[in-house]
Amino acid sequence: MSPSNASRSVTLRIRFPNQIGMLGKITSAIGKTGGDIEAIDIANADRGMIIRDITVKTRDDDHLKEIETGLKTIPDVELVHLSDRTFLLHLGGKIAIQNKVPLKTRDDLSRVYTPGVAQICLAIHENKSKAFSLTIKKNSVLIVSDGSAVLGLGNIGPEAAMPVMEGKAMLFKEFGKIDAYPICLKTQDSDEIVETIERISTGFGGVNLEDISSPRCFEIEARLKERLDIPVFHDDQHGTAIVVLGALLNAVKVVKKEISDLKVVINGVGAAGVAIAEILLASGVREITGCDREGIIYKGREKGMNDIKLQFAEKTNAKQAKGNLSAALEGADLFIGVSSAGVLTQDALKKMARDPIVFALANPTPEIMPEETVGLVRVMATGRSDYSNQINNVLVFPGIFRGALDVRASVINTEMKLAAAHGIASIIPEEELSEDYIVPGVFNNRVAKIVSQKVAEAAIATGVARRIKKTTTRQL
Repeated sequence: MSPSNASRSVTLRIRFPNQIGMLGKITSAIGKTGGDIEAIDIANADRGMIIRDITVKTRDDDHLKEIETGLKTIPDVELVHLSDRTFLLHLGGKIAIQNKVPLKTRDDLSRVYTPGVAQICLAIHENKSKAFSLTIKKNSVLIVSDGSAVLGLGNIGPEAAMPVMEGKAMLFKEFGKIDAYPICLKTQDSDEIVETIERISTGFGGVNLEDISSPRCFEIEARLKERLDIPVFHDDQHGTAIVVLGALLNAVKVVKKEISDLKVVINGVGAAGVAIAEILLASGVREITGCDREGIIYKGREKGMNDIKLQFAEKTNAKQAKGNLSAALEGADLFIGVSSAGVLTQDALKKMARDPIVFALANPTPEIMPEETVGLVRVMATGRSDYSNQINNVLVFPGIFRGALDVRASVINTEMKLAAAHGIASIIPEEELSEDYIVPGVFNNRVAKIVSQKVAEAAIATGVARRIKKTTTRQL
């Protein structure tokens, strides 16, 4: 059973007789169902009755119904109103645009708009690269989704994807000081998506692709990289891969193994799984086996294959192993799950090598719950915030785009991705590493700074930077 959490927080407005003991009965009823009471406030009191607002963390809709049922069993207690605090937060959207300079006088107007703005237009017309310094382009990222693979929700469409993209824009601003714009396209045609992004890319310094289903996401990203001279980054692929590598660089220190000696099993060979394999191979891992619903992926397998999996088979499973996930885990040092809930069993874990590492990243429910791995796994990580070692892309994308924008990089290449992973890993001093602390927290304000520095340096070193900026890796 998953714990109560803030994202399912509700405020119950309850009316009841203002008598000693009544509040205790109400809180006891909520507590018996596992509700986590955060706050109790008085909304009104009149003629022997009192109305209180009780804020409660819940697990899900079924849990909320349990709480409501429990309250109904108490005589003279009326549930007047129920407010979902997450819904309230989203009313009217979560982001807004505001001016950077004041617009108070006629002089202000003449400079920000006509006639003064004509000078700026002509300067850019003569030298298009000046758009980076004279417009929002230098600090703007386009977040694009078609709503085809949203979180763990699937193909829910562009309208339903908007709250996620707005949230992404908030994270860009909060952690990278980047202005990001959510654009959800009403098409799932790859040609139309590529053409649309190409046509509207003029005002942006980078493109973040988000929640586009596999295998189309690979094609769309590749084609955009060919057509655009700004970084194109599919976060579901590369953001996940980078933070996985960052966590792994520290995990191997805890278990005292070399990354080149690891036997790795990746369950789920979609966007994230493929990108994880690529970055691990680039970092020195030599033995990777991939699995999907049909079992181990190998050269010559016919069932359930596509072009992406065929390419994956060429780069992995050199021993041509066959069988199911349990067979793949024989002697494995590391399991990485980017698949679905509950597919990893305790029996399979017992087949792994000494001091196994498990990154179970399916959301919201991982491939195996951490409490089921106690005594079987040395280092455990998930994508959830309610367990230690949260592998979260927010550790990556603000910093990697900040670094790329700072030096006006034309692409985000492999070296920049590796630099980002090493930057994440470097946040935690070796003497502080432990089984429960291999990745920094998402609110650690040093992460984006260090990642951006490392990424900018890598962009300069590999010749993709169009502006040289002095960087430093001093401890901030």
